[in-house]
Amino acid sequence: MTYRPMTNSLAPSTLSTISKRQQTTHQNQSNPKPAASPYQDLSGHLKSLRLSHMLSHWERLEHQAMQEQWSYAQFLLSLCELEVDRRWCLRIKRALKEAHLPGTKTLSNFDWTHIPDFNPAPLMQLATDIGWLERAENCLIFGPSGAGKTHISIGLARASIELGKRAKFFSATSLVQQLQQAKLQLILPAMLKKLDRYDLLIVDDLGYVKKSEAETSVLFELIAHRYERRSLLITANQPFSQWNTIFADDMMTVAAVDRLVHHALIIDIHSESYRKRSAAQRSESAEGATNKEDSPDRS
Repeated sequence: MTYRPMTNSLAPSTLSTISKRQQTTHQNQSNPKPAASPYQDLSGHLKSLRLSHMLSHWERLEHQAMQEQWSYAQFLLSLCELEVDRRWCLRIKRALKEAHLPGTKTLSNFDWTHIPDFNPAPLMQLATDIGWLERAENCLIFGPSGAGKTHISIGLARASIELGKRAKFFSATSLVQQLQQAKLQLILPAMLKKLDRYDLLIVDDLGYVKKSEAETSVLFELIAHRYERRSLLITANQPFSQWNTIFADDMMTVAAVDRLVHHALIIDIHSESYRKRSAAQRSESAEGATNKEDSPDRS
């Protein structure tokens, strides 16, 4: 038997490539790259995890921790608290933006002297305790035009958002129009479900809804859908006894009222219009200033 020596069957170009790779590997082994410092690695990891606030503040906080001799756990806790606080502020900012609250009204800047006989304690309880939203309870505010119903409803909504809940403000007429459009497009159930994302739905000035089968039927569907599921805050000029001017028939009126009041705080404000009173005070002030200017100087 004859043995032949083995020959390399690889092409010259392939042999050249392998040779270059071997040379590169050898050079890398001879001159290894310096390892990244823990500081560089930490910054890289924080960046990849999108912990931007921690990335911006960890070096300053580390310096403080070393000076004050914090434990590792204390340093880590302080670093995490910075990120948690930032994310909470961003969450509140987003929730306020989506709520579409008209103006920056709060319960703290409401003029309670305008309604001296009113006890605000139950309202303030709602503003500080989100239990009513978690139980899907309602708040119904009645009173004449200009009494402050809208201001109070905005203040309650803002307080709820600042406690971590989601709210959405609608004028009653605008909401009904949107619901009607959804019904015409056969997507009303989908829209009602979409509104479920909000813990609190504010329906302002219910009395301006026209008494028609088309409008009041979608309004009733909203009330029935949110019953014991999500909270409603409704303001209205008319008491319940006059709601037959809102809904198409007595049966629908009774059914709507029954669902709303079952789990609800009912607030009745008796006061003259705040806007009318303010206008009268401005007029009196202007008249007094004019009389003072017109009076002759006394020597």
